[in-house]
Amino acid sequence: MAQWEKVKSLPPQSLSELYPTEFPMEVRYYLASWIEEQPWEEFNVDDPSQEAQALQLLEQIISFLQGIAQQNANVVERLRLQHIGAKMSEFQSQPLLLVKTVQNILRKERDLLSQMSITFHQNPPQQPCPPAPSPLGAASPGREDRSQALAMWIMKVTKIREESHLLKGEMLRIQESELPEQVKKTQIQQMEFNGQALSLKRFQLLQEAVHSLNQCQIHHLHKIQTWRRDQHLATIGGAFSEDLGPLQTWCEHLLGANMKLREEVLLAGRDCGGTETIQECQKRLDLLLQTLIQSSLIVDKQPPQVVKTHSKFSTSVRLLLGEKMAPGRPVHLKAQIVTEVQARNLVQMGAMPAENVGELVSNTAIMEHNASNKSTCAIFRNMCIKKIKRADRRGSESVTEEKFAIHFSGDVVLMGCELPCKVQTLSFPIVVIVHGSQDINAMATIIWDCAFSDFDRVPFVVPDRVPWKQMCMTLDNKFMSEVQTQRGLDAYNHHFLAQKIFNKPEYKENFSNMLVSWSQFNKEMLSGRTFTFWQWFDGVMELSKKHLRYYWSDGLISGFIGKQHLHVILQDRPNGTFLLRFSDSEIGGITIAYVAQTENGGRRVQNIQPFSKKDLEIRCLGDRIRDIEAITHLYPNFPKNEVFQKYYTDEQRMEGRGYIGVSIRTKVEDTTAHPPLDPQQEITLAPSLSPYPPDNVYPPEAPPPQPDPSIFYPGNCTKQLPIIRFSQQPPYQNDTGGAFVPYSGPFTDPEGNSIFSTTNTTPSPGPSLHDMDLEFPMLDPDMYGVPPVTMTTIGSPLDQTKTNSASKF
Repeated sequence: MAQWEKVKSLPPQSLSELYPTEFPMEVRYYLASWIEEQPWEEFNVDDPSQEAQALQLLEQIISFLQGIAQQNANVVERLRLQHIGAKMSEFQSQPLLLVKTVQNILRKERDLLSQMSITFHQNPPQQPCPPAPSPLGAASPGREDRSQALAMWIMKVTKIREESHLLKGEMLRIQESELPEQVKKTQIQQMEFNGQALSLKRFQLLQEAVHSLNQCQIHHLHKIQTWRRDQHLATIGGAFSEDLGPLQTWCEHLLGANMKLREEVLLAGRDCGGTETIQECQKRLDLLLQTLIQSSLIVDKQPPQVVKTHSKFSTSVRLLLGEKMAPGRPVHLKAQIVTEVQARNLVQMGAMPAENVGELVSNTAIMEHNASNKSTCAIFRNMCIKKIKRADRRGSESVTEEKFAIHFSGDVVLMGCELPCKVQTLSFPIVVIVHGSQDINAMATIIWDCAFSDFDRVPFVVPDRVPWKQMCMTLDNKFMSEVQTQRGLDAYNHHFLAQKIFNKPEYKENFSNMLVSWSQFNKEMLSGRTFTFWQWFDGVMELSKKHLRYYWSDGLISGFIGKQHLHVILQDRPNGTFLLRFSDSEIGGITIAYVAQTENGGRRVQNIQPFSKKDLEIRCLGDRIRDIEAITHLYPNFPKNEVFQKYYTDEQRMEGRGYIGVSIRTKVEDTTAHPPLDPQQEITLAPSLSPYPPDNVYPPEAPPPQPDPSIFYPGNCTKQLPIIRFSQQPPYQNDTGGAFVPYSGPFTDPEGNSIFSTTNTTPSPGPSLHDMDLEFPMLDPDMYGVPPVTMTTIGSPLDQTKTNSASKF
């Protein structure tokens, strides 16, 4: 029976799948010990000479079932067992088929137990995660099955209790009857025997019901953990639903089931005595209740994860069992800031922090019920960290790498419970800063912690190195979330970013499986720069969020492309062709790279001084592009006045009041009159295969030697001509779908009108140029001259003022 003791602890759904209709679970249940004692594996089911022995086993099974049925006082159960016995008689014509059936059942049981054992050791010890959890709020089949199984067990427990009470009433009636004493004695003995069988079955059903409750609660707690994980990932742009309604409903359902079973256990103990089974059920229900109450306390509104001292903030804590709180017993929650070590001790050992490491203002709140949404929350308003005591830092660790958390605790009394239950929970990690200049580095710590922490980690352990492909996903999600765009980073952007963070500008293989360290992310300075990779990337996001969101969404900005890349993709383009890229030498700058004519009639790539956030606050990017006469076509061949027309602003001229109107213009200084800073680094483009304009003159000298352009492709790629992907969606829909087709000029809408028509007045985001992917080869790093930019204020023809805003690129 040792095997059956383990098997019956399996989930009900797994048990139901083990036993076929011709050999029901009841046979395995009632004859568990006898079945495991028989030599089933010694049979050769293909040997007809063993049919006689198999037939003897079948006859014993039928005899046992008939005997159990006769002793069962429950009419329904008795009829069920008699029906099973008759069904088993069908094996008499093929007794070896019975042997084969039992062999298969016992083997499946052993296999399933083995799998469950492996799963337990791989995921110890308390929370086995169900496979492929469904989205929150959706009723998954597994959850419904568990709920139905739990309800079934509770109904069985209730039914057998009623049968036990009826049997006791019948015994009392017989004792008080006028039947002969011998008849009374015989009937009472029979009823006592039936009562013992009912008690035994009652204990078994209680154990099964408690086990079913445990399975439901494990699944539900996994749902709560999933919600918390999604809440954490929302920091880097992950999808997240704040709706806690379904989780609260399930918490209340589990609490009701627990209370019902506690009542049944108490009644069983009173009726049958306090056996070990009853005591065991009581302990398991107490533990399940405590775990449920503890897990129902959730930080539904997290505090900011970067907190500046003396700055006010708010947070909210919700009790999912708030509807069941005892009336007149308000719950007071207290908040306390804890270090990483204190948080670890809380989770691993349940040790409350003895030392106060920070002074937290407005750190108490009362749980209040909101009848409109049936939520019970404690809202901490105007919290503030006045002082913070920092731990001794290791090596080069900075204050922006030190993680704290806010610990919330209180006592909860629920209806039906006499004693209060201690509840506590932790916020996500926070970094405490004292100056705004620390914000970017502190956010780097939070991003790394959020993106790369394990599901059930020890607070707040994170790996020091992660695969680059994980970093790509994090940067992509964060960029789209921060800029609020549907256009993410493509494979070429990822490859450029990898070259930058690994300082491997000539690496041509796939970076996906390379490991990027925390130091490379935000401790070490980029090669030749005075800032880290994250500081530079954050600057790009800040600039894009404030000034470039629609340009990026419409695909007008190439973005993350190195200067060495430009020579290859612009080498066959006519003079005036340009593209927009983020500066890799300054934080938060965007520059224009374009093909310009040299003094000797050749062509070269020029990079205009980057525009910063301050520059674009003075004059927007669209107007600056309109101002610069040297650039005419956005790569590969879109006229700029069609592509950027919707971003041009009307000039605001003051009329009257005796003043002459003025306007601001962006002017690129003529560099043909000045020698390049380093003549050896001036790059002259190779002759184009398709000169434009036709009479353009190119220098007679041979083009400079060029390395293999494939080094800039993610993975091993060969050189290919530019390809444009056109969206199959209607114009002006910011969707990344589309098919690859060769470029054949500006594309049109279904009516055949150019989407760059001047009659187009659709607000941003505008034409779906983001649906166009430009695939291009790249080249080794080169340096280019940077034409300075001046802002020209135009007023009277005789009064013209220039303000030089050039800066080193």
